[in-house]
Amino acid sequence: MSYLSLYRKYRSQTFSDLIGQDHVVRTLQNAVASGKIAHSYLFTGPRGTGKTSSARLLAKCLNCEKGPTPEPCNACEQCLSITAGNCVDVYELDAASESGVENVRETIVEAVQYAPNFCRYKVFIIDEVHDLSNKAFDALLKTIEEPPSYVIFILATTEYNKVPPTIRSRCQKYEFHRASLQNLVDRLTYVITSEGGEADPAALTAIARMADGGYRDALTLLEQALLTSEGRITLQHVYDQLGLVSEETVDGILIAIRHANIPQLVEVLEDVARRGRDPRAVLESMMYRLQDLTRAAYVVEAGVSGDATREASLFGTAAHLGRENLLWLRGAISEAHKAIRDVTLPRIWLEAELIRIASRPQAAHPAAPQPAQTQQQPKPKSQAVVETEPKPVEPPKVEEKPIPADEGPSDKWQRVVGELTTMSKSMGLRLTGTRVGQISGTHLTIEFASNLEHDWMTSVPKRQAGLLDMVRQVFGEEWTVDLVVNKAGHTPMIVEPEAVELPVEGEPLYKLASEILGHNGNSK
Repeated sequence: MSYLSLYRKYRSQTFSDLIGQDHVVRTLQNAVASGKIAHSYLFTGPRGTGKTSSARLLAKCLNCEKGPTPEPCNACEQCLSITAGNCVDVYELDAASESGVENVRETIVEAVQYAPNFCRYKVFIIDEVHDLSNKAFDALLKTIEEPPSYVIFILATTEYNKVPPTIRSRCQKYEFHRASLQNLVDRLTYVITSEGGEADPAALTAIARMADGGYRDALTLLEQALLTSEGRITLQHVYDQLGLVSEETVDGILIAIRHANIPQLVEVLEDVARRGRDPRAVLESMMYRLQDLTRAAYVVEAGVSGDATREASLFGTAAHLGRENLLWLRGAISEAHKAIRDVTLPRIWLEAELIRIASRPQAAHPAAPQPAQTQQQPKPKSQAVVETEPKPVEPPKVEEKPIPADEGPSDKWQRVVGELTTMSKSMGLRLTGTRVGQISGTHLTIEFASNLEHDWMTSVPKRQAGLLDMVRQVFGEEWTVDLVVNKAGHTPMIVEPEAVELPVEGEPLYKLASEILGHNGNSK
């Protein structure tokens, strides 16, 4: 038997095997089970999301010996012939290569006149239907409007807006969604296990991310990795195979830009060029990494997470760069990605463009958050602050502050958060927005703003142990802590300044003195 590509070998053969399109599967199965079968369907959505596979599945459900049935048996002659692609009553037309009016007339208009040979329905599957010419659509219009009872049309397209409204109005529309990162990783794990291969979870996640929601693209990339790897598929192998830049290298570029460290930036770019990475791939890798960093900075669930080391690196880099800087960088890199398509010397242009981004005015280049100071020394008016060289690429140091004598529980908790932030940037991000709840004796309740941060902190015993240890250092050895979620929600605590009574002067002062001294106020 000839070799089959993975995306063909693992094409869904039943609706239960079709992943990520539950809304489509449920509607189609209900229609078949109830006998309310439309004469024309329009499947629309991104490439590789299962449109053609669903069309073939619907054809099998309608023509199965046990049907019409919500699930094909895949054992009868009709099901087997449709699976093999040689069923005489199921026509597949690729509009990208057969877009002329003659093709439509010969393949569809003439064939519609005759009843099926041995199937229950004649099914016409037209892939990329938007590529049909205007005359071909005109020839198809009358047939698709009033077809015989034994004819079913299934049209598939990736560009719904290019399908004429006259065709769209005569079809039931089904939108296919991009696969989630988790769905793709699950599918890749199943396929590589079935193929007897091994892969690191981080490698499968990288493949799934590059597939951009397409199952076919994901399986094609996995097939390339299996063919080129010698044994287990590693993350570095995926980077080399796809021509991407590793997360550590991208972080080095971003931090060098953050601190305007031009020598380090040029050195990293030269190393990337020596490895043969395409400049466009560098920008794409930066855009993917900035997406993950932004989600980490705003504590948004990013889908499939890697191991603990990669997660800590993600949150640490996000805290180092800062939210405002991340948003600015995403816009700047996106503009560079659009501009590089028209550049004749992309490698030299990329270096110059990233240097320009790193050298932007300081006003648009927010500094990393610094710990609050108890007192701020005034600067001499005549003294100008001039930076002669870039700041070193290292996290800001936390200066020790004297502990106030009247420090309250909220102040102590903020000190706990500050100490933990210096030890772990990711923990500091998760504790942002927490506040002190109830205090019972030496028992402290800490309220989180959402379940996401609370679950992250309580899911690993070491994190809770580190938090309790710091609480005891600040509050006292006898203290215990309980972590809960504030169901009502709250905003970060803002310490209001105490009300200060204004001094009394003028006529009010004279009247007050008179009352105190017993004067009648007639003489001054």
